[in-house]
Amino acid sequence: MIKPYSSEVLNPLYVKEESHRKILLGETKNSPSIVISSAAAANAVMLACGYFNPLTGYMNLTEVLSVAERMQMPSGLLWPIPVINQLSGEYLTEGIKSARKIKLCDPNIEGNPVIAIQSVRKIEKMSEEQIRKVSEQIFGTSSTEHPGVAAFFDSGDTLISGPIDVLNYSYFSTEFPDTFKTAVEIRNEIKERGWETVVAFQTRNPMHRAHEELCRMAQKKLNSDGILIHMLLGKLKKGDIPAEVRNASIKKMVEIYFPKNTVMIAGYGFDMLYAGPREAVLHAIFRQNSGCSHLIVGRDHAGVGNYYGAFDSQTIFDRIPGGVLQIKIFRGDHTVWCNKCEKVMMMRDCPHSKEDYLLLSGTRVREMLANGDVLPPEFSRPEVSKILSKFYKSL
Repeated sequence: MIKPYSSEVLNPLYVKEESHRKILLGETKNSPSIVISSAAAANAVMLACGYFNPLTGYMNLTEVLSVAERMQMPSGLLWPIPVINQLSGEYLTEGIKSARKIKLCDPNIEGNPVIAIQSVRKIEKMSEEQIRKVSEQIFGTSSTEHPGVAAFFDSGDTLISGPIDVLNYSYFSTEFPDTFKTAVEIRNEIKERGWETVVAFQTRNPMHRAHEELCRMAQKKLNSDGILIHMLLGKLKKGDIPAEVRNASIKKMVEIYFPKNTVMIAGYGFDMLYAGPREAVLHAIFRQNSGCSHLIVGRDHAGVGNYYGAFDSQTIFDRIPGGVLQIKIFRGDHTVWCNKCEKVMMMRDCPHSKEDYLLLSGTRVREMLANGDVLPPEFSRPEVSKILSKFYKSL
């Protein structure tokens, strides 16, 4: 199996030994606590799962600026997006400023239980200019119309850096017990299935026929043993389909339309960044950590609005030196139903023209679902359309 990114073994930061947990909680019984941002909590979950291997905690300001400018840590390690505990300086008490360890509390669960223990290495304030520049380098814009930029700006101007020990997986393990999986669990399941070549498909949306067929095309082209459909379970922008609806529709599609033991469905606990090319590289890193040999990167992967070119998330990999990433990229084109071919095709492989394609805008799809209309079977499987229609009618 492919090795984890930049290490021989996976290093998940979840503390599973009860004796170690008791020691940590005992040591920090009187330590100060702070409710962190949803983004910081999601970073903790990803570190706990091993997805962000080989990182051991939250980055400091020097590391953040280096990653933003050069897509590298000061050590030279390729990393595309800062992994940070970012908050507003007004929440810094004197106790936190002087503490060696602090308890990080989950903003997404009632009662704000402790999600992790952090060793405090540095507490640093970012200037307005640094925040703006980092935003432009990561997201390609500093406009708060971009949902990722808005979340970044809203999280505050102060960084608390240092290694963490994670005590739980937030709400992901309880709300999605059959879907949420760590990188360790995915690796183990790949071994159990006897797969060697595994292609990963990233999604924050329900899968329509085009997505389904893109997975088949990649599997056939790469002669892969299996497909990992890996869905984001965290926070999305307004208007995106909730995780529970997406989860149900994808499971139904796989159950009916894919042969047994060819697809693994899993979810990961992370908030969507909409960072386009940079997020695509992050997706590749944590799919390598999950044991996948290939990642499908399609048109406008991890994009939003018109902030990125259609294939920027593919060409960014051309700038990464060979051998840095072991995982390979399968480059997808715009995928549509062609009335003349009578099947789903990638545009680059289809000899026909736009007039021959079934093209439905996202707005038109939402209108049809809200009206209770069944989407064309060429666009969406009827079983998937039924689940989505029920959700939209409930709004």
